Amino acid sequence: MSVSPLAALITCDIMDQYPSLPSCDTQFRSFGRRRAMAGKIRTVKVFEDNTFIRQVLSEPGKGDVLVVDAAASLHCAVVGDMIAKLALDNGWSGVIVYGAIRDSEQIDAMDFCVKALGTNPRKSGKNSLGLIDVPVTFGNMTFVPGQYLYSDADGIVVSAEPVSL
Repeated sequence: MSVSPLAALITCDIMDQYPSLPSCDTQFRSFGRRRAMAGKIRTVKVFEDNTFIRQVLSEPGKGDVLVVDAAASLHCAVVGDMIAKLALDNGWSGVIVYGAIRDSEQIDAMDFCVKALGTNPRKSGKNSLGLIDVPVTFGNMTFVPGQYLYSDADGIVVSAEPVSL
């Protein structure tokens, strides 16, 4: 699978060129061999339930990035190796989880990019609770479905339009 050409853009260079763009204040841990991701934003808002995450990542990703607002819960993981593999196989650029993941060593072995607050071996519920493709806010910024996200080792930047350098 090829990496999106958008992922070649460096967030520091983007911020130098477009200083008014928002950057995420939340500090994430990176998982997976790929350390950068970029693409159109899709969102899921959940609390300790991963049903809608699996549902969305089962769709063709077309290089999109899934931003998961899991309410910063570290009580259980909403993404594990099977869901990350599903996203990779379906052409997603990456996943950002404002919450916990599990199977971190297996995800680290994948040619994929996942960012999360941390890990927990406890699996989530499966109660079909949550919202898909709604604006989500954390890290002093709002992630709007259809906007463009750029992420690398230095952080996350979002733009209403694709950026070019």
